[in-house]
Amino acid sequence: MKERYPVSMLDLPPLEVARLLRAHQLTAKKGLGQNFLIDSTALERIVAAAEIPPEAEVLEIGPGLGSLTRYLARAARQVVAVELDTALIPVLHEVLAGQENVRVVQGDILEQDPAALMSAGGYWVVANIPYYITSAVFRHLLEARVRPCRMVLTVQREVAERICAAPGDMSLLALSVQVYGQPRTAVRIPAGAFYPPPKVDSAVVRVDLGTEPRIPTEQLEDFFRLAKAGFSQKRKTLRNSLSGGLGWGTARAEELLRAAGVDPMRRAETLSLEEWGALTAVYRQNGG
Repeated sequence: MKERYPVSMLDLPPLEVARLLRAHQLTAKKGLGQNFLIDSTALERIVAAAEIPPEAEVLEIGPGLGSLTRYLARAARQVVAVELDTALIPVLHEVLAGQENVRVVQGDILEQDPAALMSAGGYWVVANIPYYITSAVFRHLLEARVRPCRMVLTVQREVAERICAAPGDMSLLALSVQVYGQPRTAVRIPAGAFYPPPKVDSAVVRVDLGTEPRIPTEQLEDFFRLAKAGFSQKRKTLRNSLSGGLGWGTARAEELLRAAGVDPMRRAETLSLEEWGALTAVYRQNGG
């Protein structure tokens, strides 16, 4: 089905990236993972995939030159854009001049409390995040006191596939996201849509978050303890990886797995979230 975009978005002129960088004597900083998304079709598709209601508050991470911010400002009631690079703040003020519903914050999102940035929970996160902090950003937002209701993040295509994986290809990252919400790949973006183009294609992951985690909150600490131990030794059976990760003998690890209905010879990537939940419940029943 063909996507529809509001007229207010379709009349946005392309951002003159080269002129902006030249005027401010800037170049993209590889060390900060700066690849600015400039393709208007990709920007429109991201906002369409987010399905932002007019009354929503949006948190944008790493707005860069403000390409996506302009579109978000047309869709949402309020946009809070957090940018680490101090050199880009003047550019953002220039590009976003007149956008009264946009607040630019200079700082590291990993050191910011979302509760202090947003007026309430249930906000949207829409961003083209630097690839090197993908896992850290997910963890920071999902474990925050005030969580978003939806996250729409542009990441490396391979990372998007890992996040959306099913049992058989699970990872600690997939579990860490899926325990809080349901992820899916919403948009695929070629490397040429960025300036400068990265070496790999990207994808937009949309995660719709539930009001509560799929594992009871009081069990999350033990859930992650087991999951980290289970994935700590690649290509090892769960009996051996749990044994090594928890500092147990193999007999004790095998007993735990069998009590949870899990074959000790399986590997961590084959377990579903529900099976990790069952394993956590037995672990807690036995006193950890």
